[in-house]
Amino acid sequence: MARIYATPEELSAWTGQPAPPDAERLLARASEDVDDALMSAVYATDAAGMPTDPADRQALADATCAQVEYQLAADDDGTGATGRYDTVRIGSVELSGRLDIAPAAGTLGPRAYRALRRAGLLPGVIW
Repeated sequence: MARIYATPEELSAWTGQPAPPDAERLLARASEDVDDALMSAVYATDAAGMPTDPADRQALADATCAQVEYQLAADDDGTGATGRYDTVRIGSVELSGRLDIAPAAGTLGPRAYRALRRAGLLPGVIW
C-alpha cells in the first residue's frame, strides 16, 4: 500500500488555493517522488511506514505539497510527460518549438527538496 504524506486539506493550506479535484491522485504521485528522494534517509516509522516523529511527518507533508505545487506550476500531472510549446524573441532572433519544462519523472522540486533537507532527512547517507 502506497504511503500518502499529505491530505488535500494540507495541500490547500500550503498553496492558499482550493485543492484541485484530483488532489488525492496528485498527492499520491508526489508522495512517490518524496519516497524516491528518501531512499537512503533514516527516520523512525510505524508499521505502515509513516514517520512517527511529528517534525518528520510535517516535513514529508510539506515536501509532498511542495512537489504537487511544483508539478502544477510546470503544467505536469505527475507523470512527467507534459511539455509546453513556447516562443522566445530577443530582438530580431526568434526561437520557437517544443520546450519541455515539465519535471522529469522522479524529479524533486526545489521547495520539496529544501523541506526534506531542513528536517535533516536529506542527504541520506548509508553507513
